[in-house]
Amino acid sequence: MSTVDSFGAKGVLNVNGADYEIFRLNQVKGYQSLPYSLKVLLENLLRHEDGENVTAEHITALGSWDETAQPTTEIQFTPGRVLMQDFTGVPCVVDLATMREAVEDLGGDPNKINPLAPAEMVIDHSVQIDAFGSADAIERNMDIEYQRNGERYQFLRWGQTAFENFKVVPPGMGIVHQVNIESLARVVMTRASGGALQAYPDTCVGTDSHTTMENGLGVLGWGVGGIEAEAAMLGQPISMLIPRVVGFKLTGEIPAGATATDVVLTITEKLRQHGVVGKFVEFYGQGVAKVPLANRATIGNMSPEFGSTAAMFPVDEVTTEYMRLTGRTEEEIALVEAYAKEQGMWHDPDRELRFSEQLELDLSTVVPSISGPKRPQDRIELTDAKEQFRKDIHNYVDETAAALGDGTNGRVDHSVDETFPGSDAPAHTPDEAQDPADKPRPADPSATPAEGRPSQPVPVTMPDGREFHLDHGAVSIASITSCTNTSNPNVMLAAGVLARNAVAKGLDQKPWVKTSIAPGSKVVTDYYEKSGLIEYLEKIGFYVVGYGCTTCIGNSGPLEEEIAQTVQEQDLAVTSVLSGNRNFEGRINPDVKMNYLASPPLVVAYALAGTMDFDFENDPLGQDSEGADVFLRDIWPDPAEVQQIIDESIDTDMFTSKYSTIFDGDHRWQNLKTPEGATFTWEPDSTYVRKAPFFEGMEMEPAPVSDIEGARVLLKLGDSVTTDHISPAGSFKSDTPAGRYLLENGVARKDFNSYGSRRGNHEVMIRGTFANIRIKNELLDGVEGGFTRDFTQPDAPQAAVYDAAQNYQQQGTPLVVLGGKEYGSGSSRDWAAKGTRLLGVGAVITESFERIHRSNLIGMGVLPLQFPEGESANTLGLTGFETYSISGITALNEGEIPDTLKVTATAEDGSTTEFDADVRIDTPGEANYYRHGGILQYVLRQLVK
Repeated sequence: MSTVDSFGAKGVLNVNGADYEIFRLNQVKGYQSLPYSLKVLLENLLRHEDGENVTAEHITALGSWDETAQPTTEIQFTPGRVLMQDFTGVPCVVDLATMREAVEDLGGDPNKINPLAPAEMVIDHSVQIDAFGSADAIERNMDIEYQRNGERYQFLRWGQTAFENFKVVPPGMGIVHQVNIESLARVVMTRASGGALQAYPDTCVGTDSHTTMENGLGVLGWGVGGIEAEAAMLGQPISMLIPRVVGFKLTGEIPAGATATDVVLTITEKLRQHGVVGKFVEFYGQGVAKVPLANRATIGNMSPEFGSTAAMFPVDEVTTEYMRLTGRTEEEIALVEAYAKEQGMWHDPDRELRFSEQLELDLSTVVPSISGPKRPQDRIELTDAKEQFRKDIHNYVDETAAALGDGTNGRVDHSVDETFPGSDAPAHTPDEAQDPADKPRPADPSATPAEGRPSQPVPVTMPDGREFHLDHGAVSIASITSCTNTSNPNVMLAAGVLARNAVAKGLDQKPWVKTSIAPGSKVVTDYYEKSGLIEYLEKIGFYVVGYGCTTCIGNSGPLEEEIAQTVQEQDLAVTSVLSGNRNFEGRINPDVKMNYLASPPLVVAYALAGTMDFDFENDPLGQDSEGADVFLRDIWPDPAEVQQIIDESIDTDMFTSKYSTIFDGDHRWQNLKTPEGATFTWEPDSTYVRKAPFFEGMEMEPAPVSDIEGARVLLKLGDSVTTDHISPAGSFKSDTPAGRYLLENGVARKDFNSYGSRRGNHEVMIRGTFANIRIKNELLDGVEGGFTRDFTQPDAPQAAVYDAAQNYQQQGTPLVVLGGKEYGSGSSRDWAAKGTRLLGVGAVITESFERIHRSNLIGMGVLPLQFPEGESANTLGLTGFETYSISGITALNEGEIPDTLKVTATAEDGSTTEFDADVRIDTPGEANYYRHGGILQYVLRQLVK
């Protein structure tokens, strides 16, 4: 609740006889011409003004925002709610559960520990496509999912019953982002505050990068790491710079033959080329009203792919009609419309808004497209797809080998220790980041389309009698998957119509294609069944395999054994085609080298074609009963018919019936043996979920912070070390600290799973911190991977980072990390900061920090320091072999935030180097977190008090 109202903004809005307390934007000079997204932030500041974290100066700065300037003003944004998926959300619930025990240890009531902001988790990242191509595939996949993840699910079901303000959507119900826009998103939120009912814009951060899908509904939010999510759940603000906002003007209408997927791939290419990393993108203009809500959500979903923080559509009639369709109440819809119009947030295409930069797209110019073979922004017009494939294939095939069949053509080692057994997901989030600087490998300049295939097809015989030939470019996976498109009835029903037309012409999918549909919600199955199209999809192999993130995050499941063996032995560059948002190398399936994003109808078309070496314009998909060639144009859906089917097959009752029981789960969920009580009963031998160590020995009053003496350097790192380098991600081998830990605890190698699946076990995650195989620690010469110099072992100095940290801890030696420019860039990953702290690192000294990672370090009680302007470890002559002392930290005990601290590095010969490091604790709130040892400790003490 706001304690200060410097602008007199608090007022009352009456909607159909009901009074709502609101904070009026028209009290702030300059509000009218702000972009929609900044108006949402402005309201957030007005409502949370407290004179300390949010001041009148912050509010004035936002109202008088200079769209031409680079961001310099930092503000505190307090999200209204938090959205989680199961991979990234589990550690948040582990921390909350551990906080309850800590409160009990301090003599408090554990029941008081609950999310202060509404928090919702959708379990959608754990289903894999083990079974496919049959009517019982979904049940078989669900059974396997519960076998693999029973421990985690028991824990989450306990959380569902134990915490207030926390809801869990059980497995098999839908994909987090589709469930969000169809049910969880409020657009305008309400809450009781000081005896009044307060109304304010829905804002939501999520532990998955594609949380931005809600931007299409007019909800401001984006993906964050677990620490920020926990902070938001506990009512703490997120620090951010007032962003630049790129205005993206839309004109015209999508032409027949093109889909929402084609639009979003075009926008992705355009924005990635322009450069929007760290900026908001906002769509405006006459064309906005022509973009259906499902298409807006598809565009918002792809925000991480073009690099922006958010990709906003303002609220208008399209928004409220979608809310009506999806079963929101008339009271909710009336409030959204009245509130948006009162606050100047209702979309007006004639209103002139301030934007930092402007782009434009005429929707009528969009043509059918795909993207690949490894990045979402590498768009290819469908008419050029075959030619481009023949250029790109030369980057994936070793043409110097004597023969294709020698099985040695630069093949990736697929031994068990190298297998990628599923996604570490989020996402994105999260854990789905890609380095924006990653450039596509240039095609061989000597390769021309005329050169054709660089190989001969290989015969394959399957146990069920199927016989066929496999070649480079074979489509081994065709999957209608991912939140990006499965929420969009237009493209989903278009896929069904194309399947119906194909069946009528006698076409079938090729026998080597693994086909699947993973809808984002059960409503999709409802309208497939009502329209009668599901039977045609099934006739060409597209059966529903589950409701969740599947192929798009790497949960594609294995290829059939004989196909996988042929691909590996012959080193075939086979392909996948999916209706997803990410196609990075190694992501979709370990046996698939080239991955393409496409609309759902094109996914079906490629399953019929069976190869990327295909020209849909000139190559027939097959022959009809008369022997006549059938081309894609002969079976392509008529947009008017698709719209007619939408109108006849989708109604509000589908949404209200499915979402009325969304939190109940199926018999598997309801029959889980689940602990009861306010605190969780931890299983001592669990390797998936363990009590977090952050509150061990914690007392009611924090101990004074102290200077650092005699510290050793754990790692000395160069520029652009990302959270991908720091945070545990992906699979791991038996000889790593994490692998050894699991083996010692009775886990077989085949059951290791990934770091992502074990995020709820800090023992695994600490051992994977700084363990990336590509990290370069300058304490060692010419060594890559998670190793360092262990100064406690002069005779055998090289050790795994974790092992060295343990030795230092036993000696009582504090640790520091030295870094270069842009330390911690990339996705916001909570374990990049948590793991750093648990390894015993007390300070990180760099040339510059990525903003969110700097904030996360403070949130874990790690001190972020910067070398003096223009200086670095190298210019100061630091090798990392020195011992370090950092003095002046104790000023924080007096409530001061010192500008600099004195750092003394003592070399092995006794000589010293001194410098004044800039303190990057930037706000009073951050100072509080650091003094208390971290954000969780700070919040816990406040709640107990």
